[in-house]
Amino acid sequence: MSRQQRAKLDAMVRKPQPEGPRSVEEIRAGFRALMARMIVPAGIRTRDTTLGERPAVLVEPADAPRAGTILYFHGGSYVAGSPWTAMSLTGNLVTRTGFRALSLDYRLAPEHPFPAAIDDALSAYRALLDGGEDPSAIAFAGDSAGGGLTVTTCLAARDAGLPMPAAIVAFSPGLDLTRTGGSMVTKAGIDPFFTREGMAPTGAMYLAGRDPRHPLLSPATLADLTGFPPILLQVGTNEVLLDDSTRLAARARDAGVDVVLDVTADVPHVFQAFAGVLDEADEALDRAALFLGQRIRPRETAPTRQR
Repeated sequence: MSRQQRAKLDAMVRKPQPEGPRSVEEIRAGFRALMARMIVPAGIRTRDTTLGERPAVLVEPADAPRAGTILYFHGGSYVAGSPWTAMSLTGNLVTRTGFRALSLDYRLAPEHPFPAAIDDALSAYRALLDGGEDPSAIAFAGDSAGGGLTVTTCLAARDAGLPMPAAIVAFSPGLDLTRTGGSMVTKAGIDPFFTREGMAPTGAMYLAGRDPRHPLLSPATLADLTGFPPILLQVGTNEVLLDDSTRLAARARDAGVDVVLDVTADVPHVFQAFAGVLDEADEALDRAALFLGQRIRPRETAPTRQR
């Protein structure tokens, strides 16, 4: 680990932000520009496809993939992002595990507020199952808002009577739209990306007037996680969203769910995206890959179909 790397990264991302409200187009353009700076690993091939009537990107290792699928949900506060903005993360999981990934282009707010993203993610999972995938061969993974979707999609799948996937991996997940975690206060000014006030506009776009006190909006404080698959939560100590993960981990523990809370010191939101720049990012991705490799166990008789 390198304190110099962490300090350099913090200085790089802690740039002055434009004053005043930003339009949706400006938010999306800024997010694309930020994520375009991330290093996408070599050794992958990509192809546009569809999944559950939504666009998706199939990401595979250049060599023959192992049996198993990572269903990936990108970040972007439910307002910005796409499978391509998350390619550094998806690509690194693919190269480190050997599994293929399907990265979903779910609908975004404000054009499509809650619960459109969850509906799309659930439809994607259902399409995999209907296509012959065994749930023991599927894991959900995602970052930020997409990390939140890994949990809320599992809730929706369980409530719909669908089998649970093999595992959940969530990078810096957003799991509480009430924004009541103590880290919202204790990490204010330490987090180089977010403040509670700064997240309010995109949160309002996603909520569209809905009460955030709902299990599918604030699972860290309200969800019953009974029957969930094993969960890996990775988060940094410099995040205002830190307590979203710590509280969900406690709820998972209390529900008898296997859970790993993986906290890295002095790193920002979705630090894993800085693989190749920050040692802690590469190490965290290695741990996530190990977790997925231990949990994704396709049954020998389960048919699979490439998409």
